[in-house]
Amino acid sequence: MAKVRVKLGGAEAEIEADLEDLTAAIAMIPEVIAKLQSAATLPAKQPDEVGRDRRAGRPEERGFSQTPVVSVEKGDSLADVIAKFFADPWGRERRKLSDVRQALEAYGMNYPKQSVAVALLRLAKATKVRRFKADDGEFVYISAVMPTPAPSAGLSETAAAEDSASQNLI
Repeated sequence: MAKVRVKLGGAEAEIEADLEDLTAAIAMIPEVIAKLQSAATLPAKQPDEVGRDRRAGRPEERGFSQTPVVSVEKGDSLADVIAKFFADPWGRERRKLSDVRQALEAYGMNYPKQSVAVALLRLAKATKVRRFKADDGEFVYISAVMPTPAPSAGLSETAAAEDSASQNLI
């Protein structure tokens, strides 16, 4: 079984085919790209149109908003890739182990639960991510780097640098 994933702007399509049918699947790529381009021009849904996940009471995970956008290099370790995930805006929200595994799978990286858990624990000990227990008792992870706000117009450059440095220490 082979998978071909095509991303274009905010749209993504995945074609899965047996190895015998791989040539036919590759021949479908121009057609898929044309459909993606037409789908990319559709208006975005309004916030009230977004469905709710009944189990968690939060918006459903849809498309790219729930997949970090990073560049994965050939020599990157599992910890390197996860650290890149948490450096992305995706990592500024609480993420469970299952969320991290789903993000890895979106990049074609299928790792056992234990391997991902150990990598997350090591990143937490290295203070690259923060780890704490959620209300349900499951560990959640969040980026350890806080985004620094833009300096105010009334602050001098030195005061703005001191302000942003003190926020990173929190």
